[in-house]
Amino acid sequence: MALWTRTDRDLLSLALPTFATLVSEPLLVMADTAFIGHVGAVPLAGLGLGGNVLGVITGLCVFLAYSTTSVVAHRLGAGRDRAAYEAGRDGMALGGTLGVVLAALLAWLAPTVVGWYGPASDVAAAAVTYLRIVAAGLPFQLVVLASTGLLRGLQDTRTPMAVAIGVNVANIGLDALLINGLGLGIAGSATATAAAQGLSCIVLVAVIVRRCRGLGLGLRPSPRGMGAAASAGGWLVLRTATLWFSLTATTVVATGLGSLTLAAHQVTNSLYSFLTFALDSLAIACQALIGHRLGAGGTAGARTVMARALGWGCVQAAVLGLVLVAVRPWLARLFTSDAAVQRLVMHSFVVLAAIMPLAALVFVLDGVLIGAGDTRYLALAGLFVAACHLPMLAAVAHWCTGGPAGLVWLWTAYAGFLAARALTLTLRARTGRWLRTGAG
Repeated sequence: MALWTRTDRDLLSLALPTFATLVSEPLLVMADTAFIGHVGAVPLAGLGLGGNVLGVITGLCVFLAYSTTSVVAHRLGAGRDRAAYEAGRDGMALGGTLGVVLAALLAWLAPTVVGWYGPASDVAAAAVTYLRIVAAGLPFQLVVLASTGLLRGLQDTRTPMAVAIGVNVANIGLDALLINGLGLGIAGSATATAAAQGLSCIVLVAVIVRRCRGLGLGLRPSPRGMGAAASAGGWLVLRTATLWFSLTATTVVATGLGSLTLAAHQVTNSLYSFLTFALDSLAIACQALIGHRLGAGGTAGARTVMARALGWGCVQAAVLGLVLVAVRPWLARLFTSDAAVQRLVMHSFVVLAAIMPLAALVFVLDGVLIGAGDTRYLALAGLFVAACHLPMLAAVAHWCTGGPAGLVWLWTAYAGFLAARALTLTLRARTGRWLRTGAG
C-alpha cells in the first residue's frame, strides 16, 4: 500500500484547517477567563458556571453542523449542487429559528438553571447576568454551526477557519475594551461574546448568500427542508446527550472523591479535551469525505477513507501519547501550582497517554458513521455505552476514596467507556450496513 495517496491529501487538507478552527474556540475561552480572572473571584466563578450552561446548550445543538455536513456532502457527491446548498440553507434557517427559541428560554429560565448548581448568591447573580446577555448571540451561534456544516460538506474548511480566527481575535479586542476599558466586568465579557457571534454569522451568511446567488438559488428556506433537518438531527441530539451524561456522571464521581481529586480530574479532563481536537478534526474530515464518496456511489472509496483515517489516527495517538508521557512534569506545573494536585495528575496523565489510541479509533469511526448518516445506530449505541459506563463509575465511587488510586481508577473507567464505544463502532463498521449510497 502506498505511503501517501490522494485520500491522505484530501483528509489532511480538510483536517488541518478544521483543527485550527477547533483550537481557536478554547483559546478564546482562556482569554475570556484571563480577563475576568483579573476582575475578581466572583465574576470568574460566574463565568465558569454560565459558560458550562451555554456549553451544554451548544453541545446538544452540534447536530446542526454534523447532520448538515453529511447531507450536503452526499448531495454534492451525487452531482446535485443546488440540492446541497438547499440543505445547507434549510439547516441555517433551522439553526436561526431554534436559536431564537432557546435564547428566549435561556433569558427567562437563567435563574432557575443556575440555581440547580447551588452556587452562592453573588456567584449566581454574576452567572445570570452573563447568560441573559450572551443569550442574544445564541441564534447567531446556531446559524454559524449550520453554515459551517454546509461549507464542510462542500469540502471547504478554510473559510470557517479564517472566519473563526478573525472573529476570535476581534472578541479578544472587545474583551479588552469592554472589561478593562469600560469596566463592565462579566457583562462586558458576555457582550463581547454575543457581538463576536453576530459578526461571525454575518460574514459566513454573506459568503453563502453570494454562492447561492451564483447558482441562481432562492434564499427562502423550505419548511419541509427544515423539518427534514430537524428529523435527521434528532438522533444526533440523543447521541450527544448520552455523551454529556457520561461525562457529567464522571465529574460527579470525581467530586465525591474529594477536592484534590476533583481538581486533578479537571486538569486531566481539560488536557484530554485539548488533545482530542486533533482527533476530532480528522473525524470531521471523515464526515465530509465519507458523505461525498457515498453520494457518488463509491463504497470502495468510502472504505478507503475509513482505512486511511484510522491509520492517521493511530499516528496521531502514538505521537500525542509519547509526547504527553515525556512532558508530563512540565505540564503538571503549567496547569497548577498546587504540589498535591501535581502529584495526582502525574499518575492520571499516564492513563491519558495510554488511552489515546482507543480515543483515535472512537473519534474516527464516529466521524465515519456520522458522515454516512448512520445516526440512528449511533444514538442507540450511545444508550448502550452509557449503560455500560455507569456501573464502572458506581464501582469507583463505592470502592475508591480519592488520592492517586481513585483518580487512576476513575480514568480507567473512562477507558472502559471508550472501549464500549469502540466495540459498538467497530462492529457497525465491519458490517458495512452504513454504506448507503446516493444523495440521501
